[in-house]
Amino acid sequence: MPSKMIFINLPVADLDRSKRFYEAVGWKVNQDFTDGNAACIVVDDNICVMLLTYDFFTTFGTRPLGDTRGTVNGVYALALSSPHEVDSLVEAALQAGGTEELSPDRRAQEAEVGMYSRTFLDLDGHQWEPFHMAYPA
Repeated sequence: MPSKMIFINLPVADLDRSKRFYEAVGWKVNQDFTDGNAACIVVDDNICVMLLTYDFFTTFGTRPLGDTRGTVNGVYALALSSPHEVDSLVEAALQAGGTEELSPDRRAQEAEVGMYSRTFLDLDGHQWEPFHMAYPA
């Protein structure tokens, strides 16, 4: 196992539906860490998303769940290797039932610094922001 990994824990209304969504965007379910309460979605060797049923998610703390469909509770930015990879991921998310958030003002600001991003919401309203940054040579 790598020395550092990140696990993003997300509450979901329908675990099976959410697993299908994330598989459709090209990520894999790790069956070793998946059961009726949770599913481990492998983004890459160092990044996993833990999809947790609402009931199970509430066992991790005492505060109530936020409404991810009506408010932004977090933005999950994911650096990718090219604008094409950004577009491919977002298009796969849209095909799987996700929605795209558009911000023309931000796009213009990003272009000034050599960044390209798009934003999609998964089936539960969790906001993903795949991006590519063109670093100066």
